[in-house]
Amino acid sequence: MEALAERSAAVADLAGIPTPAYVYDLAEVRRNHRRLDAALPAGTGLLYSLKANPHPDVLGALREAGARPEVCSSGELRAALDAGWNGDQVLYTGPAKRDAEVAAALRTGVREFSVDSPHAVAQLDRLAGEAGVRARYLLRVNDDQPVPGQGLAMTGVPSQFGADTGWILAEPARFAGGEHAEASGLHLYMGTNLTAVDDLIGQFGRALDTAARLRDALAPHGVRLRTFDLGGGFGAPFAKEGTAGELPGLREGLEALLAEKLPGWRERGLDVVFESGRYLVGTAGTLVTAVLDVKRSQGKDIVVLESGINHLGGMSGMRRLPPLSPHVLGPAGPPVLDALVAGPLCTPLDTWHRTAKLPELSPGDLVTVPNVGAYGLCASLVAFLGHPLPVEVVVDGDRPGAPARTSRVELVRTTDPGNEE
Repeated sequence: MEALAERSAAVADLAGIPTPAYVYDLAEVRRNHRRLDAALPAGTGLLYSLKANPHPDVLGALREAGARPEVCSSGELRAALDAGWNGDQVLYTGPAKRDAEVAAALRTGVREFSVDSPHAVAQLDRLAGEAGVRARYLLRVNDDQPVPGQGLAMTGVPSQFGADTGWILAEPARFAGGEHAEASGLHLYMGTNLTAVDDLIGQFGRALDTAARLRDALAPHGVRLRTFDLGGGFGAPFAKEGTAGELPGLREGLEALLAEKLPGWRERGLDVVFESGRYLVGTAGTLVTAVLDVKRSQGKDIVVLESGINHLGGMSGMRRLPPLSPHVLGPAGPPVLDALVAGPLCTPLDTWHRTAKLPELSPGDLVTVPNVGAYGLCASLVAFLGHPLPVEVVVDGDRPGAPARTSRVELVRTTDPGNEE
């Protein structure tokens, strides 16, 4: 609760900023990284999934904290390199890649990729050969069954992600690598947004069981697995009050799992890594936006904001956006409105909530949506209808009195890094 109070105070101090604005607190990013790192076994690695939020200052804080980058596009790779990571620190993932982006990534020094099919293995082998380098890959696995408790199924269903466990077991030679691309590990991402420690331990245990089956099948084909990327799925609140959880017992549970299913992994020099996006940055972001109009229509209170699904709600097209009820910035009276909360877009789909309990509001009042540092602006419909994009404001609760840094949002560059020559 103390961290939540600190973040609320930091946002309240920004009443004069231009709106709409996403406000990111780097102190919260660091707190979340320390919390998650402490909940994982010593000697394991932690990757940050840039898809959650690629803001340069957020990336810089995570790089300084010791996280490695996981990217899945040329734009994300450019952001990681610009933030100071080297190409050989990057894991390049994604269910399919164009020749041009793989070749460009190889030119920047990327040597580790996640692949999803025999075609992707052959593609990486061919392009690494053309570049005169050796690459390695993690074979992404789509396991036989989904695991319980996940917010979004990433395995056990027909999917563009990974090769089915049964397929690998039936034809292991097709996944065993080539002259220029070596199979070095497995990528076992089972699910997302798991909030219970027991569910997390359950999915990691399932992943390690599958890894053992695949290790035995691939070994006769010369494959020696050294890296086990067990994914993540560490849950965090989205667009509602709350903090990233403490994850009690996770470290002990994972230590026991690894001792049982991957005995002596440290002594054998094996790498066990995890991934996180939303847990690391979700609670570090707040959207501040203004009320444009308040009226009554057909007996219903209507509140129109300057932000809608164009600034927060890209996941709505995938049925992933919960009802969003904003909070008034500053002192507020008791709830008197039973309001439909809408944005400024010229479509009836631009709706955040249909029955929001809100205090009396007037045009010009500021409201906030907490915990949108992950999958907020970067996952929204920013090009739809051409409204101005929000500013992004960076504060640092670890540096009281330090000035906030405000920047205008730029769309992620799509030029392949490595093509500048």
